[in-house]
Amino acid sequence: MKAIIGKKVGMTQIFDEKGLVVPVTVIEAGPCNVVQVKTTETDGYNAVQLGFGEVKEHKLNKPEMGHFKKASVTTQKHLREFRTEDTADIKVGDVVKVDTFAAGDVVDIQGTSKGHGFQGVIKRHGQSRGPMGHGSMYHRRPGSMGSTSTPGRVFKGKNLPGHMGVETVTIQNLKVVAVDLDKNVILVKGSVPGNKGSILKIRNSVKAIN
Repeated sequence: MKAIIGKKVGMTQIFDEKGLVVPVTVIEAGPCNVVQVKTTETDGYNAVQLGFGEVKEHKLNKPEMGHFKKASVTTQKHLREFRTEDTADIKVGDVVKVDTFAAGDVVDIQGTSKGHGFQGVIKRHGQSRGPMGHGSMYHRRPGSMGSTSTPGRVFKGKNLPGHMGVETVTIQNLKVVAVDLDKNVILVKGSVPGNKGSILKIRNSVKAIN
């Protein structure tokens, strides 16, 4: 299993061997400690829990402290779980570094998208506006709410105004452009979800395109 937790630093651009500009996202990845290993016998499925970023002990509650003491690892600020088919070669206390990946690897990156607050249907769902004449009384509204007779209600799933963003988003098949072990940095081609400083889950692609 190739997996690690990272923090989005920002975007920049580099030049490849042919002199072409490549837009990349800079991610500070690892080192991550293996805090827990879940198996089919004990938990019903195989998974590995990684920790990223140290945190002071007084900021944790007793159950969290017990979890780290049981694993005999330093207290971690962020915990993320990765499903895997086999956990035989993974042990609690192992350290996962950014050199798990190499240039040319294809990865899937999961993060939380940016928040946009409460938005209307035009920005949230890409709907078209109505006539802009002063007498139309219909400019940026969501449209008909349904019949007044049968069924006399709004159908489930109708696109309406509401909270936009702050959703779990996964971008698949992103190419690793470069890896810097000294700075714990990985450069990935393209953009990834979230604000600067947001936490990301990086793992080998499940639908890799050769």
